Amino acid sequence: MSLAHGEAVRTLEEHGEEPGRSLGWWGMVFFIASEALIFANLIAAYLYLEIRNGTWKLPSDITYPLINTFILLGSSIPARFAGAAITKGNHRNLKIGLALTILMGAIFLGGQGFEYFGLFNNFGFTPQCTGCKSPVFGSAFFTLTGFHGLHVTVGLIFLIIVLLRALRGNFTAKKHFAVQAAEMYWHFVDGVWVFVFSTVYLLPLIRG
Repeated sequence: MSLAHGEAVRTLEEHGEEPGRSLGWWGMVFFIASEALIFANLIAAYLYLEIRNGTWKLPSDITYPLINTFILLGSSIPARFAGAAITKGNHRNLKIGLALTILMGAIFLGGQGFEYFGLFNNFGFTPQCTGCKSPVFGSAFFTLTGFHGLHVTVGLIFLIIVLLRALRGNFTAKKHFAVQAAEMYWHFVDGVWVFVFSTVYLLPLIRG
């Protein structure tokens, strides 16, 4: 039995496969799950405050945030491209995928900053929101979207570090957990934005 088990392990190693998920992978899953719970609580609080204070609608239209959303969601494509590339030992495509993901994430952050500036400058919409129908609208909006923006920033830092390591040749087809973890986190950041965007921008349009 032990000889058969040893032979099976050697076969897996020769083919570059792992017998099950690694401890690091599960740790990343639990970390992302804990972050998802925080976002769930923030979204629930936002909806609760909106129900208590009437329908909230931003003074600006959603055209620019919608474009920004497509940019962020689209950044998951080069992230997956990079993750798939390193599993085949393709360092060139790994670097290209990481660089494109970082660029698109940075564009999203810049777009969010531009949106904030427009709300401040054109409509006087601030966290205090003294001229709003509900005084807590501004603080709820900037807390929820800003918290997501913080996670995008953390994700970009993570990706930049991984890219720098990729440029140094630190990853191989068998050893690249940092790439996998960065990709997992980035997909989470993209996915949770769908819920934030739907809550803040789309729900008021549906409710009229």
